[in-house]
Amino acid sequence: MTDTHHEQPHAGADEVAKVRELVKDERIAMLTTVAEDGSLVSRPMGVQAVDFDGDLWFFAAEDSHKVAEIAHDSAANAAFSGSSSWVSLSGSASVVRDRAKIRELWNAVADAWFPDGPDTPGVVLIRLHADTAEYWDSPGGRVATLFRLVTTKVTGKPYEGGENETVRL
Repeated sequence: MTDTHHEQPHAGADEVAKVRELVKDERIAMLTTVAEDGSLVSRPMGVQAVDFDGDLWFFAAEDSHKVAEIAHDSAANAAFSGSSSWVSLSGSASVVRDRAKIRELWNAVADAWFPDGPDTPGVVLIRLHADTAEYWDSPGGRVATLFRLVTTKVTGKPYEGGENETVRL
């Protein structure tokens, strides 16, 4: 991508809609938390199918490392890699033990991890409340991006890339 990065002062409806559009079909994010020793830890997590409004939701076991890391330091990031875009959402995470919210978000994928259903002892939600979203959007997908990269090599002109924005949510 080119150095056409723009940072928005605060997101309006259009900016949030753009981020929502980029993540709407993504079901797996790399969730990064901070370990007790300060190191960063990333793992793939299933994102619950909820329209993005600044929050992402994940199911977890209460006794997992990620839940302990969030209790120690709530800074977190979720990264997505789609067919033509990449999104990084940074903010704070919290552990949600609300049974009504767990039931609301429950689905077949959660059932695979927690076969006793939404009342499984120790099942919790992780809520990532994003403060910022940075995205890179390459129209036409990866094939078009590859074609443009090859074209730059042939023409000697720098790669123009796609759109890169940071949105304050």
